[in-house]
Amino acid sequence: MTISANHTAPDTARNTGPDNALTEAVKKFGITVEDYMLPARHQIQMVDPEGRLKPEGEQGTQPGHEYPVPGDKELLEAYEQLVVGRRVNDQNSALVRQGRMAVYPSSHGQEACQVAAALCLGDGDWMFPTYRDAVAVMTRGVDPVQVMTIFRGDWHGGYDPLQYKVGIQSTPLTTQLLHAVGVAHAAKLRGEDTVVLAMCGDGATSEGDFHEALNFAAVFHLPVIFFVQNNKYAISVPLAHQSAAPSLAHKAVGYGMAGERVDGNDVVALLAVLDRAVALCRDGSGPLLVEANTYRMQAHTNADDDTRYRESAEVAEWRAKDPVNRMRTYLTGRGILDDDGEARIRAKAEAVAAQLREGLGEDVPVDPQELFRHVFAVQTPQLKEQSAFLADELARDAASDSDSKEAGK
Repeated sequence: MTISANHTAPDTARNTGPDNALTEAVKKFGITVEDYMLPARHQIQMVDPEGRLKPEGEQGTQPGHEYPVPGDKELLEAYEQLVVGRRVNDQNSALVRQGRMAVYPSSHGQEACQVAAALCLGDGDWMFPTYRDAVAVMTRGVDPVQVMTIFRGDWHGGYDPLQYKVGIQSTPLTTQLLHAVGVAHAAKLRGEDTVVLAMCGDGATSEGDFHEALNFAAVFHLPVIFFVQNNKYAISVPLAHQSAAPSLAHKAVGYGMAGERVDGNDVVALLAVLDRAVALCRDGSGPLLVEANTYRMQAHTNADDDTRYRESAEVAEWRAKDPVNRMRTYLTGRGILDDDGEARIRAKAEAVAAQLREGLGEDVPVDPQELFRHVFAVQTPQLKEQSAFLADELARDAASDSDSKEAGK
């Protein structure tokens, strides 16, 4: 290894910058840095599966990990998006069976995570979803038909990421975390007030990109929330075969960031935890890792047979923890939701489903030249040659069809 003659001692002040920033961020909580970074001893759960608000002492909170119950308006909006999201999941599964979509990775059962992820962000913040996060993208404000365009096999993602500040849904596993960290780094360099939420599943935590993204975010003290939806399976691989850590949230401390565990089917707790995470990031506390314990009720995609790797009794156990039913019971019991409100929300969900049926039922004009148009900014000679060859083939086919029609008259 060659060492430059101008080599000098490292800048200690700069190298310890993130440590100093983390120490300063923790002072306000009156706890140690380690207690701040480690998740609470019990996962955060505010509303139990029966829809009852748990006593504060049983919610899993502890000093430095306190979470107030979100306001009624935010909770009612979240429930509306939950109902719409569930209807969208079920409608899309039907559209796949009808051949109007090529594939759909349903988030049935995970809608609470999806909705909370979108609602916790401000207008200027960014979200980077996975392939299973269509409901989150839609909740962020993207037109439902545009969100589903990618699943009908089109060449583009269906919407403008810059317009909505939502990355294109990522099929390659975990690459979106690197994109999220890059956007957060750029925002910090520009002095922008931007928080980035990067979504992934438990399987993504086994990828190298997960390590690289978290390590970079922590070293450069970036405003990123890594939101892990732990639905217990990476396709067919159970979590126990992926990690021996006490929880995925415990991975945070190894990178020098705070971690937290939350019931991923409790939208009240999710909103509380993610709202606080966004506030901490915006306040300069650095990146955070939030693990939401949830469950994928349906198969990985329509091409998957989940009966080969999990028991029906396990699915039934999680069905009793359904986030939509839990939230409906809680809001009704609080007097926040009545029959008229429920009817209005159901009508909206049906309208979105109808919009999807109509939009995805339309035939999309196919232009074969799109195969070459968007590969490079300046088309290569080989692509020009291939494009011309295809154009000639299509022209001859069209001429042949025309001649056949004339001969048949």
